[in-house]
Amino acid sequence: MVIIFDGVCNLCNGLVKFIIKRDKKKRFRFAALQSDYAQYIEKKYGLNLADLNTVILIKYGKVYTKSSAVLHIARGLGLPYSLAVCFFIIPPFIRNYVYGFIAKNRYRWFGKLDTCTLPSGDLKGRFIE
Repeated sequence: MVIIFDGVCNLCNGLVKFIIKRDKKKRFRFAALQSDYAQYIEKKYGLNLADLNTVILIKYGKVYTKSSAVLHIARGLGLPYSLAVCFFIIPPFIRNYVYGFIAKNRYRWFGKLDTCTLPSGDLKGRFIE
């Protein structure tokens, strides 16, 4: 499973660190929206990454965005995070409204980097460039 995230967003980088710390089975790999891999995914799945404003999960060839991506990621982390799947009962338009509000304000609330942070050491293998 691959998570594509905004590499200059502090909130998004925090999410990646959160996932790495809890992904004991190393199920997830990561790529920044600004990477060549993200451009490949954009073409392959007919996405417009500039307009999505979201974290993207590619899971077994299927694309998940916004709140659905986050809930599928939580499921992949196991207990207690997988309990978040109960939020799937909330209609997507409501979940995605909340997600969109946070995404729209993420730079103002959490800040923005000038460039993507590069992973080091053993983490480098989990990132796709």
